[in-house]
Amino acid sequence: MTDIYNYLPISERLATAGQPTAEQFAAIAQADFAVVINLALPTSTNALPDECAVVEAQGMTYYPIPVEWEYPTLRDFQQFATVMAQHAEQKVFVHCAMNMRVSTFVYLYRCLRGVPRDTAAADLAKIWQPNETWQNFIDTVLPE
Repeated sequence: MTDIYNYLPISERLATAGQPTAEQFAAIAQADFAVVINLALPTSTNALPDECAVVEAQGMTYYPIPVEWEYPTLRDFQQFATVMAQHAEQKVFVHCAMNMRVSTFVYLYRCLRGVPRDTAAADLAKIWQPNETWQNFIDTVLPE
């Protein structure tokens, strides 16, 4: 698991990362993850053209929620939050190309679920400092 690009375990039931390989999805399944959420576009760096089939062949449920890098939307985030809430009792693995989209969405989701902002921000900072586009998105979802 630690070989997956920008892999970051958040809790016993939640981990985030950049794009896994087909072989790494087998390791994800062996780690008892039940759900995979992909926020990358099908054209993103290292995207697997048959990712849904790869994930489902490992017995996991797959949710593609393609988020455009320069244009994240509230609808994208709401769809993500809905899937997360539906699977709150299962192990969920969330990825995109580099773990930047994901780390931001997970930060927002955790804050809205009552995790202190400082705690959630510490995990976000392990991956990146959001650029202007993504900071504006954060500020839209979580006004001060």
